[in-house]
Amino acid sequence: MQSISTSLGLLFLLIVGWWSYKVVKKRNNIKRKENFFKQNGGLLLQQQLSSSEVNVEKTKLFNSKELEKATDHFNVNRILGQGGQGTVYKGMLVDGRIVAVKKSKVIDEAKLEEFINEVVILSQINHRNVVKLLGCCLETEVPLLVYEFILNGTLSHYLNGQNEEFPPTWDMRLQIANEVVGALFYLHSATSSPIYH
Repeated sequence: MQSISTSLGLLFLLIVGWWSYKVVKKRNNIKRKENFFKQNGGLLLQQQLSSSEVNVEKTKLFNSKELEKATDHFNVNRILGQGGQGTVYKGMLVDGRIVAVKKSKVIDEAKLEEFINEVVILSQINHRNVVKLLGCCLETEVPLLVYEFILNGTLSHYLNGQNEEFPPTWDMRLQIANEVVGALFYLHSATSSPIYH
């Protein structure tokens, strides 16, 4: 009888210990996400989103779990490309939308305000020849930017003749150049705050 009560007591202690571990781990994870959010300019972004000058509907703050699930935990098989600013992954949101998730490299704290202003401005752009920024996630070690997914690859890939099935003609190249000029004109002149790249 004493061995049964000792076993039950030990089992109870194990369950309480396991539950306590989970609670502490969850609390620490929440605290870590809050710290990353502040470190990545989340408070500044919230302040700008709450101002009357910014269209709040267009900028979405994604959570880290949502984007981890969308990209299969940033699986290497989902990488679309890599560059000086970060790595881009293909993902699928819960609502079925296919997106491109850019995992930025570490941001210099001196450029944090510039980064947040860029997020706010880019998320308001609505032009058929400019990839749309849908939102961001700031509760991770490095910021994650979520863009609409463009199916046919990059313009550079297309123009440099890497698409052998459908090589671009000179007329197509001129049309592309004309549309790029239109998009640049829109960014420089038609947006509420001019954007120079």
